[in-house]
Amino acid sequence: MDETVNYLTEAIEKRKVTHVITANPIMIMSAVEDSHYSAMIRRADLIVPDGAGVVWAAKHVGNPVAERVTGFDLMHRLFQQGESRKWKAYLLGTSQEIIEAAAEKLHLQYPQVRIVGYRNGFFGPEQDEEVVEAIREAAPDLLFVARGADTQEPWIVKFKKKLDVPLIMGVGGSFDVVSGKLKRAPVIFQKLRLEWFYRLLQEPKRYKRMLVLPKFVVKVLRDKENVTKPRPTP
Repeated sequence: MDETVNYLTEAIEKRKVTHVITANPIMIMSAVEDSHYSAMIRRADLIVPDGAGVVWAAKHVGNPVAERVTGFDLMHRLFQQGESRKWKAYLLGTSQEIIEAAAEKLHLQYPQVRIVGYRNGFFGPEQDEEVVEAIREAAPDLLFVARGADTQEPWIVKFKKKLDVPLIMGVGGSFDVVSGKLKRAPVIFQKLRLEWFYRLLQEPKRYKRMLVLPKFVVKVLRDKENVTKPRPTP
C-alpha cells in the first residue's frame, strides 16, 4: 500500500495521467474468458491486488505480492495525501442519493480536499461527451468512478486521454460504504479473507457474480504453471 501511495502521489504531482485498476478474482476471470476485456485491463497504467483471492493466487503460483491494496483503502489514503497538497476530487457513479451522501462525508472527513464535482453513473453513450467535458472543466486531480462492472473500466479506458485527470480509479461499491448505505466488513472478516461473504450477506442479489469465485480457485490450482505466463492480446 505504501509503495502504491508513494508512486501515485508522485504521478499526480507531475500531472501524469494514471489509470489504476483494483483487480479482484471476478475481474480476472472476466479477462480470462473475454480477450477484449483482457486487452482493456492491460491498458491500465497500474494494477493492484484488491481481492484476497488475488493475493492467495499470487503466492500459490510463486509470484507473491506484499499485501492487498483495496480500492476503498487506497481511495482514503489518496484523500489523506490530498489534504496537505490541496488536491481536488471528482466523484462519478452510483445513484444520485449515494453520490451526494458520499461527497458530503468525504468533504467532512477531508476538508482540505476540494470536491469539485460529482454526478450519478446513470448515463448512456449519448451523454458521455457531456460528462467528460464537465470533468475536464472541473480539472480535478483525482477522479473516482463507480459504475457497473461492465462499464466502469471500459469507460475509463475509452476516455482517459480526453479526461486528462492525473489519477483515475474505479472504486466499485466504495461509495456505498462511504455514504453509509452499506457497512464495511468487520476486521475479523477481513483477516479471515471473508470480506466477499460479508458483502454477500448485505447484498444477496450479488450471488450470481460470486459464483465465479470457485472457478477462479480451480483455475489457479489446475493451471498453476501457466497462471503468470503472458497471453496473446487481440
